[in-house]
Amino acid sequence: MDLQASVSAAWTKIQGMISGTITMLPNVILALIVFTLFFFAARTIRTLVRRLTSRHRQARNLGLVLGRLAQGTVILVGLFVALSIVVPSFKAGDLVQLLGISGVAVGFAFRDILQNFLAGILILLTEPFQIEDQIVFKDFEGTVENIQTRATIIRTYDGRRIVIPNAELFTNSVTVNTAFEKRRNEYDVGIGYGDDIDRAKQLILEALYSVDGVLHDPAPDALVMELAESTVNIRARWWIKPPRRADSLDSRDQVLIAIKNKLVANGIDLPFPTQQILFHDQTEETDGDRARQREGWPAGNNEVPKPRSIGGSLRKLAEMRSQRDGNGGE
Repeated sequence: MDLQASVSAAWTKIQGMISGTITMLPNVILALIVFTLFFFAARTIRTLVRRLTSRHRQARNLGLVLGRLAQGTVILVGLFVALSIVVPSFKAGDLVQLLGISGVAVGFAFRDILQNFLAGILILLTEPFQIEDQIVFKDFEGTVENIQTRATIIRTYDGRRIVIPNAELFTNSVTVNTAFEKRRNEYDVGIGYGDDIDRAKQLILEALYSVDGVLHDPAPDALVMELAESTVNIRARWWIKPPRRADSLDSRDQVLIAIKNKLVANGIDLPFPTQQILFHDQTEETDGDRARQREGWPAGNNEVPKPRSIGGSLRKLAEMRSQRDGNGGE
């Protein structure tokens, strides 16, 4: 008897749930339709905002921020409307209160995500760099493909994708190679110590001016930077526009070819590192006389010793042997 009563009560409850579900089914379907409409409306608004701002490069990032905020706001409103249809007693204040109670726990659980989200919003608003800019961050260099609210995506020059959290980008130094319209390149050219420096600088400037893509304003220049071990180093500096990586490499290639051909054609030496070895018993007549020897000791009263010839070395050797043999005979 008790078993039949329990089964009957359970069946009655199931029938009630089924009846309630059937009764709420139209509201659920209507809520889904309404939320779907709000979802597509949010995507349309985001696309419209991005399209309106894409024509102006300075407003692209602002368009991304406004588009994403508008999309999130419309979806949130659609969620409230859909919940109100399914549950007529639902109030938006209830959800706000619930979010307030659990906000601290959510904040601790998703601290890194929220930090990256906030950094992404600040990057989009302050615009330290923009989409299609070429940046250098730590060991990564490439073109910015997308700035999301969580991370920034760059494409390296060798065709790889790097995803960098926005919090790291916002709190560390970033080099933006395309921040300005012009960019200066430089390269050190080594000439021989016997070459005319002024003539070499003139030839380098002529080579720079002959290359297409090298700007005349600002004008290129050539400066002596170092007296190295085997060369006199002259730094060639020139400006290019636009400052993108491919243009920089192409300009560098043409400039170096032009400088090398120009210097060689005019007899300017481009020496490679050399080393000179002096043997004290074969170089000068004064070797062994520390009052006059030059390698490592003073040269005396401004006297420059004469170089010792091979014949002189042989005679000196013969004299040394003769003296040694004479001493031995005694």
